[in-house]
Amino acid sequence: MAMSQMLKGLLEGCLLAIIGKGETYGYEMSEKLQAYGFTMVSEGSIYPVLLRMKKEGWVETVQKPLPSGGPKRKYYVLTEAGEQELMAFRKRWADVSSGVDRVLGEGNERGTFEKES
Repeated sequence: MAMSQMLKGLLEGCLLAIIGKGETYGYEMSEKLQAYGFTMVSEGSIYPVLLRMKKEGWVETVQKPLPSGGPKRKYYVLTEAGEQELMAFRKRWADVSSGVDRVLGEGNERGTFEKES
């Protein structure tokens, strides 16, 4: 499975978690993802996800003026439905990641993985 396919499913939950920590705007989310190690996620790739999350009712946007003037900036905040989706994502992630950890750890206990013929 390509990294981009795995990321599609995770990006939504990670964005919900970032927004859940406090209102934030698109470029800031992109920077935070980069800082967390998601170097393969471009700023442009998060906007379709944010739009879908808004259509689902998980986030709302608030326009705020910049201190320096200029155009208003769009900040994203979680709705109650978004908070519920974030909790559901955390549960799904815990289930999946613990299963993957067990599978990967199984081979390490024997020291090597046996190749299937």
